[in-house]
Amino acid sequence: MAGGTAPSGEPGADGNLRVVLLGRQGSGKGTQADRLCALYGVPHMSTGDAFRAAVRSGSELGKTAQGYMERGELVPDDVVIDVIRAHVFGPGSAYGFVLDGFPRNLSQAEALEGLAAPEGLDGCINLEVSLDEVLRRLSSRRVCSSCGATYNLVSSPPKVAGRCDSCGGDLYQRDDDTEEAIRRRLEIYEAETAPLVAWYRERGLLISVDATGTPDEVTARVVAGVEERRGHPRVVAG
Repeated sequence: MAGGTAPSGEPGADGNLRVVLLGRQGSGKGTQADRLCALYGVPHMSTGDAFRAAVRSGSELGKTAQGYMERGELVPDDVVIDVIRAHVFGPGSAYGFVLDGFPRNLSQAEALEGLAAPEGLDGCINLEVSLDEVLRRLSSRRVCSSCGATYNLVSSPPKVAGRCDSCGGDLYQRDDDTEEAIRRRLEIYEAETAPLVAWYRERGLLISVDATGTPDEVTARVVAGVEERRGHPRVVAG
């Protein structure tokens, strides 16, 4: 069975979950990734962390990746795949993972299929949230100009309008959090992700989750979807 045996009882630290996590910016990917990792005892494997680890290692692969990043160039698929192979599937790596930021295209998805063999993946979780909701969430984000703390005027506002709770610094809206900038980012994401969603659906691996509601409600849906696909339905109380 892909991904090993299902957790016994409630999801726990069995370390056997192997999933890809997709979702628009503002869909709550970071929150849900952290919760899944805590529930199943697996690491959150992000592309950014993989690249930073490669660079820190001082390996030839790391130097190659660093060169592209320093020049502001798109890192080629073969280099990205080699970085993921080393970081996620290399010697000493954990068996399970929540993979975030990879794959980004069909070529990378096909490579991941080979890397994850023979056990394969437990699924690809796609957090679904409407464009209007994403715009509402992201355009409400504010950042402290002094300490960098992040707030959301809708879900986690500061105690005093315009001021950081921690240091009293001024809060501002980042240039890339304006509606126009958010729409541009989402257009790029949709172009990259739509083929992936179809690809995983065709393979019976897609787990579509309604990402509206409270974080607890979304987590319960995610776990239910994962466990249903693994054939051992579980319920996580909100």
